[in-house]
Amino acid sequence: MLAQIVLFDGFDLLDVLAPFEVLHAGGMASGGALRAELVSAEGPREVVSGVGGVPLRATAALEPARADLVVVPGAAGRVGEPGEVPGHDADAAPDAGEWREDEFIPVLLGRTLNTDLPGLLKAAMDRPETTVATVCGGSLVLAMAGLLEGRYATTHHMGLDKLDATGVNAVRARVVDDGDLVTGAGVTSGLDLGLYLLERELGPRIAHAVEELFAYERRGTPWRHHGRPPVAL
Repeated sequence: MLAQIVLFDGFDLLDVLAPFEVLHAGGMASGGALRAELVSAEGPREVVSGVGGVPLRATAALEPARADLVVVPGAAGRVGEPGEVPGHDADAAPDAGEWREDEFIPVLLGRTLNTDLPGLLKAAMDRPETTVATVCGGSLVLAMAGLLEGRYATTHHMGLDKLDATGVNAVRARVVDDGDLVTGAGVTSGLDLGLYLLERELGPRIAHAVEELFAYERRGTPWRHHGRPPVAL
């Protein structure tokens, strides 16, 4: 099983590293049944994060026809909208590999729409064998590309209104399982997302072994549109 974790300019480090380490450990615990790699829409390259300009290297290209699991992170930057800072030019994209400390998260997410990433993600979502997962603002990348209308998903609590405005059924939960789409909420939920994916794909014994290795217990009940709806409490 191949898990491809996507890097794009301005990505959030923890959104990437948390699920990557969990999935990588799951691969070791399962004797190689799962392999995780860092990829980009452009292929192998150094990709600068939005956290202090720290780079990670994508070792391969995102290939929906090859991946069983595609994980999309959110971005790291300033919270708010560009208009809140006088003189900030949201359209002034930095040069490749350049990190700008004043970038806003919506701007960084929006710039992904001008790359090959939306088309590749659509191909992944159109492929029945592929599960697409997101952490934090990664679901907003898919939503802004028009790929989540009518689906159930979550994101960072500060972005739930934006997610809902794109036609998504936004759910306030740590992890939301909508079949071939699994989404995680705020940044640290990448750990919970990764462990849930291990349990779902490789079984609870593998997920439990990784929990023990990381000295971390998964938080929250994964939400699914299934079963009896709750009444008001």
